Amino acid sequence: MTSKKKGSTGRQRIRMAKIEKESHRLVAFSKRRAGLFKKASELCTLCGIEVAIIVFSPAKKPFSFGHPNVYSVLDRYRNNTSFQQQSKRLENTETRNELSLVLSKVEEEKKKGEAMRKSSEVAKWSVEEMSLLQLQEMRSALEELRNTMMVPPSFINTMSGFYNSSYVHAFS
Repeated sequence: MTSKKKGSTGRQRIRMAKIEKESHRLVAFSKRRAGLFKKASELCTLCGIEVAIIVFSPAKKPFSFGHPNVYSVLDRYRNNTSFQQQSKRLENTETRNELSLVLSKVEEEKKKGEAMRKSSEVAKWSVEEMSLLQLQEMRSALEELRNTMMVPPSFINTMSGFYNSSYVHAFS
């Protein structure tokens, strides 16, 4: 008979959720904090970088790790002009893009306005210079426009009375 040796269950996968028991949470924090600081130290040694890590325990106690030290890394971060210049360049690029978009819209509107001005110059009609056939065509076009716009006939009749008044004739 061979006896089976009872072993451990091995390394188990931990679900990513807040640990409910406070004592278990404190133990997990201590172990993982040590692991995090060890990984940061290895990264500094392997890559020759400067690093700073600040964490707060569940009991609100601060813990920090820094290479060469936390304060020098934080000072360098605060005074890093290349980082500030890069962010300003990005802001300037975004501003330039917005400005060019607005300017292109302004140019489009200017072109539309110029086209409307030119069309209004071409469309000036003198009723006295029109032939009977042209007047009839104009009348049918205006009636078609009125029907398309669905303007009540009472409004049109009111306006036609205005155009027949002596006030309008005085300026023609």
